[in-house]
Amino acid sequence: MIEEPRETRVLAAVVTLVDSLLHDFDMVELLTQLVEHCAQLLDVSSAGLLLVDPHGQLHLMAATSDQTQHLELFQLQSDEGPCLDCFASGEPISVADIRAAAQRWPLFVPAALDAGFASVHAVPMRAAGSVLGALNLFGTRVGELNEADQLVAQTLAHIACVAIVQEHSPTPSSVVPHLRTALVSRVLVEQAKGYLSESLGVSVADAFVLLRDYARSSNDHLSEIARRIIEDANGRASIVAAMRSAARPTN
Repeated sequence: MIEEPRETRVLAAVVTLVDSLLHDFDMVELLTQLVEHCAQLLDVSSAGLLLVDPHGQLHLMAATSDQTQHLELFQLQSDEGPCLDCFASGEPISVADIRAAAQRWPLFVPAALDAGFASVHAVPMRAAGSVLGALNLFGTRVGELNEADQLVAQTLAHIACVAIVQEHSPTPSSVVPHLRTALVSRVLVEQAKGYLSESLGVSVADAFVLLRDYARSSNDHLSEIARRIIEDANGRASIVAAMRSAARPTN
């Protein structure tokens, strides 16, 4: 089977994401798809996305692997790393060889190397003169992003910004409510993942897959299903029962 040209795959991903913006969409699901596209299309192994809240604190919104999630959270907890620097400066950061940045980030570099990463790149998300967060790309090989990958990464970061501001003009006053909604949705999703993991006896990663699959099959928002699991005792039982059936291995 002949693989589609990279340009075709990039355009297909952009069209898919932009098409979502023209319809009713779920913020957490869209940002998750966006980082997945980054990992598939760019010369990196994984990606994550950080979003700022109205108080200036960064939060993890999406990550393509457990290693990426843990490293992103480590950056936030240690207040050190390229993603934080990218957000603070509003400028892209590209580190072809993480080991060369040991003095700049003495805590982050050992953690990144332990996670199996050798390079890192960060692209700011900007709208209305404000930096909303950062799109972060992690590679397992030493090397810079080429110009084509940089352009694709910036394009996907712009799509994330458009998703956040939605139909409103990008002004600081219009951005804040969307940031708050996205962050609340992510909290609900994380709570639901934990609940499902414990209730179904599966990993947190598998719980997220079940949550996404259920939302898609029921044609509902990911965060709305998560809200029902956490807040709606009557609806929770049927949702968990359906997921338990889906999680049960077949002979």
